[in-house]
Amino acid sequence: MKIVILAAGEGKRMLHLTKSKSKHLIKVLKRPFLSYLLDDIVKAGYKELILVTGYKAEKIEAYLKRCKYRNKVKIINQFEILGREKYGTAQAVMAIESIIKKEDFVVAMGDNLYSVKDLKEIGVKGKYNFIAGFSHQNPQKYGVLLLKNGFLKKIVEKPKRYIGNIVNTGLYKFTPEIFEKIKKLKISKRGEYELTDAINLLAKEKKVKVKVMKDYWLDFGNPADIIKLSRFLKNNKKNKK
Repeated sequence: MKIVILAAGEGKRMLHLTKSKSKHLIKVLKRPFLSYLLDDIVKAGYKELILVTGYKAEKIEAYLKRCKYRNKVKIINQFEILGREKYGTAQAVMAIESIIKKEDFVVAMGDNLYSVKDLKEIGVKGKYNFIAGFSHQNPQKYGVLLLKNGFLKKIVEKPKRYIGNIVNTGLYKFTPEIFEKIKKLKISKRGEYELTDAINLLAKEKKVKVKVMKDYWLDFGNPADIIKLSRFLKNNKKNKK
């Protein structure tokens, strides 16, 4: 199964760190964040990797040309295919429609770190779409998954009151029908085309199941996450010795 890594965004919450490069190339323990994600994806057994770029695409492309996975990753520039007028995670997925065609595929956010085990388990074959959730102590900061009998009812973005603690990790398995839902989207309040809105359309038809991650998930969204991730990687390295 192909895996698509979304790395088109600028990452404004990283402040000055993304003025000259995308957040995916910000270094953690002297290595670009993206390198850790690619390590886990390859260890999980994925052989066909598609990386969707956009903001500072040339910097990511230059990095991939010299990294050890240069022959494993196909680069797709979202802006070259769809232009710069439409922006958002839904458009990043839409950019690879002609490559995916009628296949199922996995999508991972390029600014999140997932375990090898969870990356393996999301690649479920069959007629359903899957979304990976994670039990979080601060769910109000994320999109919260409303579940019923293992199916997704709805993703609620940053709810003001407690409605559950299983949050969206940005790791999915899609069937090709996701493309038809994306084509029906309207622009969000943020001024973007949101992948989660397309998932909610599928959820209304009971076509999305939830797989709760049992290992770990780390979001790489703001400068404080650099320190958190550094500590996590150091501890992980010690535990493996």
